[in-house]
Amino acid sequence: MIMPKMGESVMECTILKWLKNEGDNISKDDSVVEIATDKVDTEIPSTYSGKLSKILVKEGEIVKVGKPIAIIETINKLDHLDTKNPFTSKIEKDFDKIKKQVSKPILPDNIDISQSDSSKFYSPLVLNIASRENISLDTLEKIKGTGENQRITKLDLLKFIEEKNIESYKVEDFEEDDHQISLNKGEELIEPNRIRKIIASRMVESKKISPHVTSYVEADMTNVYKARNELKEEFLKKHKFPLTFNPIFIHCVTRAIQDFPMINISYINNKIIKKNYINIGIAVALEDDNLIVPVLKDTDKMNFMTIIKESNNLIKKSKENKLIPDDLDGGTFTISNIGSFGNVMGTPIILQPQVGILAIGSIRKIPAVVETKKGDKIKIRNRVFLSHTYDHRIIDGALGGKFVQKVANYLENFDLISNLE
Repeated sequence: MIMPKMGESVMECTILKWLKNEGDNISKDDSVVEIATDKVDTEIPSTYSGKLSKILVKEGEIVKVGKPIAIIETINKLDHLDTKNPFTSKIEKDFDKIKKQVSKPILPDNIDISQSDSSKFYSPLVLNIASRENISLDTLEKIKGTGENQRITKLDLLKFIEEKNIESYKVEDFEEDDHQISLNKGEELIEPNRIRKIIASRMVESKKISPHVTSYVEADMTNVYKARNELKEEFLKKHKFPLTFNPIFIHCVTRAIQDFPMINISYINNKIIKKNYINIGIAVALEDDNLIVPVLKDTDKMNFMTIIKESNNLIKKSKENKLIPDDLDGGTFTISNIGSFGNVMGTPIILQPQVGILAIGSIRKIPAVVETKKGDKIKIRNRVFLSHTYDHRIIDGALGGKFVQKVANYLENFDLISNLE
């Protein structure tokens, strides 16, 4: 059993917990081990049925993608084989070789382990993080490890860096520390957690990179709204998952991107990278109020029913904390349904390196002027505001405005019944 690919940018994973013990019988697709990356924690299923013969990577250790992490015995009983048999001997040697491959550290170019007299073992990921954060080996030796034999784990180092950054954050960003912050009566000081700091950093970074401009369009959703209300109960009974508005938005945004492909780009080092595939990020609010953006890939190749199934599954995985890193990679455009919070419109911040994001407000019943053959009339309509924020370095107002207007046109003319057939 090897460590599977966990996303394009993920090269190493930490073993958090083995869910099965050596000697346990396992079935294909049983969850065997819980792992962590910089993006997400997840469980890895077995690719075979059999017995978990040997665990090659211990809890708290880091392993590269593609490296062996366990031996699953599928046919022969390794522990009952004749030890004099040359085939058995080769297997045992392979076990030892694999163990050495997994545990052998690969040092960054600017770290020389010989600089330290310590006999401590540092994993490749720990050394890479230390190198990136300019943490010396002398400093590493002073960090208390919680891994086996007091080995420093990734979490130990990240905790150390977080505590270090908290002090730096207070001094550099606010030019004051806790003792200099004056609290009034009824106020309390709350230290933001690591996730909140990461989000804050990325939002500030995006604003620094991209000059943000937002265009607003109002769309009439009356026909779609009525059709969905008529079909949703029957749809749920038949398919066992709900018919929400999100798939409709994804479908219409995808079609508009196909009409305006220069929305589906990145602008890096003064060069345009045009994406000939459409991957829609879906902003999902979690129970702790943090935000995560899983990516529905190749929506331009999906029919509407597939979009419904796959988007429901992706949102469900998000809320159940079952996403894998690959679910978060590769987005080319993002939508955020702020209407689920009762918001009418908003000014979302671009998720780099994308160049656009669409916020969708709540669908409201309002009195509106409707043109008829007998003249203008006031009727009750279901309308929604679409807020398109885009990178003004590369997208002008004409393109940004035309794109969101095209999304509105597709929504107003969307035939839900025919698309479900």
